[in-house]
Amino acid sequence: MIREFRVVMAESVKSDGKGDDRIENLIAARKSLKLSLEKSKSLGLALKKAGPILDEMKQRLPSLEAAVRPIRADKEALVAAGGHINRAIGPAAAVLKVFDAVHGLEKSLLSDPRNDLPGYLSVIKRLEEALRFLGDNCGLAIQWLEDIVEYLEDNVMADERHLLNLKKSLKGLRELQSDDERAHLDGGLLNAALDKLEGEFWRLLTEHSVPLPMPSSSTLGEQAVIAPSQLPVSVIHKLQAILGRLRTNNRLEKCISIYVEVRSSNVRASLQALDLDYLEISIAEFNDVQSIEGYIAQWGKHLEFAVKHLFEAEYKLCNDVFERLGLDVWMGCFSKIAAQAGILAFLQFGKTVTESKKDPIKLLKLLDIFASLNKLRLDFNRLFGGAACIEIQNLTRDLIRRVIDGAAEIFWELLVQVELQRQIPPPLDGNVPILVSIITEYCNKLLGDNYKPILSQVLVIHRSWKHEKFQERILVGEVLNIIKAIELNLETWTKAYEDTILANLFAMNNHYHLYKHLKGTKVGDLLGDSWFKEHEQFKDFYAAIFLRDSWGKLPGHLSREGLILFSGGRATARDLVKKRLKTFNEAFDEMYKKQSSWVVPDRDLREKICQQIVQAIVPIYRSYMQNYGPLVEQDGSSNKYAKYSVQALEQMLSSLFLPKPGRYASFKGRQLSDKFNNGVADLRRTTSALV
Repeated sequence: MIREFRVVMAESVKSDGKGDDRIENLIAARKSLKLSLEKSKSLGLALKKAGPILDEMKQRLPSLEAAVRPIRADKEALVAAGGHINRAIGPAAAVLKVFDAVHGLEKSLLSDPRNDLPGYLSVIKRLEEALRFLGDNCGLAIQWLEDIVEYLEDNVMADERHLLNLKKSLKGLRELQSDDERAHLDGGLLNAALDKLEGEFWRLLTEHSVPLPMPSSSTLGEQAVIAPSQLPVSVIHKLQAILGRLRTNNRLEKCISIYVEVRSSNVRASLQALDLDYLEISIAEFNDVQSIEGYIAQWGKHLEFAVKHLFEAEYKLCNDVFERLGLDVWMGCFSKIAAQAGILAFLQFGKTVTESKKDPIKLLKLLDIFASLNKLRLDFNRLFGGAACIEIQNLTRDLIRRVIDGAAEIFWELLVQVELQRQIPPPLDGNVPILVSIITEYCNKLLGDNYKPILSQVLVIHRSWKHEKFQERILVGEVLNIIKAIELNLETWTKAYEDTILANLFAMNNHYHLYKHLKGTKVGDLLGDSWFKEHEQFKDFYAAIFLRDSWGKLPGHLSREGLILFSGGRATARDLVKKRLKTFNEAFDEMYKKQSSWVVPDRDLREKICQQIVQAIVPIYRSYMQNYGPLVEQDGSSNKYAKYSVQALEQMLSSLFLPKPGRYASFKGRQLSDKFNNGVADLRRTTSALV
């Protein structure tokens, strides 16, 4: 600026000396100088402001240098970078597009499936397809992104810090992919939708599972097998569709658990109407089979109804619902339903019966159990024959073995038990021993049409386990041997009485019992007519001896010898009548007192014997009292001699030998607890002592 001023001044000196020109030049120079100073001042201010900017530029130079580094890279590397970038961006963009579509399904999948189940399942299927795409392509996109990062790093085409951040992000994506990628890719949307499907599965089952109406106890087992209580076809199709989606997503087990819980609960609700509390009875809660024989009869009917109606229906329904999933699935499902609904309780009750103590009646009850199981054998094999029902199979086989072993053991021991009872004293009342009544009843039943085929089958199976053969004649022969043992017992017991009159009454009772209760039976046909004729004769023989040696002697005390009723002998006659009536009364009282505790259990025989006694005594007593009663009736002590009226005497004799209530029972079971007293009549028999 100063240099320019000097130039102007020099030029002014060289001028022609004119003053005006010099002044103008000076003014011009002054203006020029002023302008130059202002520019310098402005420039100084600008430089002052540029200082911080330069400092900032200095700080940004490294990043700017990194930004322009690709420009400094090799030309070939720059050209190749474009292809790498395009290959990485393409899959990544596709993945992001599908990911956005997944979230677009969220509203539909969080709605209630019942409104449109087919549409809901369709949306889930679309979600599954989207997640499969993401699962398949996320790895590819990550791989391409890793490749481009590696390329930029190898060719020094990006900032190291930027590359480090990219690597860190890619590592996180890779770790997510190695875990349950779907749960991360959809934010748990699929699981939420599947939970809703499970809820809909439960709702459909619950709303359409209705307990089967139970028939009355009187008609139970009589009606034909009813049609299975199936779910509506539309509901089955919905259940199958839900199962298909859940199976695809490895959620089948939860659905099976729901199905088992709902349907087994439905079967239990159906069975509640049958009052099955007795199935819970334990061996410690009853004394013998006799105390629960009524429940055993119900057990067979209840088991048959449960198998043929309830479990049959569940078997078919399991097949309908799960048929697309395979035999193992639906059979396993049915097995769990049967076990939880109560089939195991039925089998356990049968086992409890086999564990009770051995009574004669137990043989028939075991045969009843075997008959029930054998009747359902084909149903059991079909319903519970699969591998999934192995527990039911094992319990059933164990029960059958226990029943067969127990029945065979009791049968083969009957003869021995009859022989052992021979050493026990006979009944004190002359009654028919319970052993005789039970055995005759048993022999009739064992060879009857109902039990003979069952017992024969049981014995055949039992012998086959021992590799032995069984023939029907062996069964018949054993029963006849038991009858012969009973006859020998009666003969021994008759001789055991010290009182021969009571022995005759006992023999009469028992010979008539054998005659009456075996006549016209299968056992009776085997014994033959001569056998019955012999026992009938024995009955009559012992009855005649009994009457002769006891009541037949009383009329002899009412002798008329020496009774002369003329005036001089009236006092003597009165004394004789008093004496003879006193003797008669004493003999009558003694006989009546002793025999009032004796028993003739058969009504017809009892009435016949009493009538014979009445005929032997009452007419003679009536005639005697009519003729000689007035002699003592006029006496002040007449009641002492005319002790009984004819009517009173006849009534007393007619009421002899009545069975006493509440006979002592050696096999009497104790009362069940209130827990099992559910309105079923107490079918226990009150029995006398064994003999």
